[in-house]
Amino acid sequence: MTRTGEWTVRLYLFEEDRPTKARMVVDTGTTALTGHGRARCRPEDVDVPEIGDELAAGRAMSDLAAQLMKTAYDDLEGVRASSRGIGNRKQPTGQAD
Repeated sequence: MTRTGEWTVRLYLFEEDRPTKARMVVDTGTTALTGHGRARCRPEDVDVPEIGDELAAGRAMSDLAAQLMKTAYDDLEGVRASSRGIGNRKQPTGQAD
């Protein structure tokens, strides 16, 4: 089976004073998940905004990846439970429905 899909991923970066915050949203067309990340510069470090962006974005991606994996595992378990007929058990022999 050949299938092609397209998901939209958006990354938003915010810097308020020192901390950099990232929000990453993946939209599958049927579901949207949001990952969050933060980074802050230590007072003794040189402030390089790009590094904060990279760290916050990477952490948002990691958060989003964990959510996607959990969603996939939950969906897989639901499909497996459905295929095993959980909830559709037969009555023991000799008993009426």
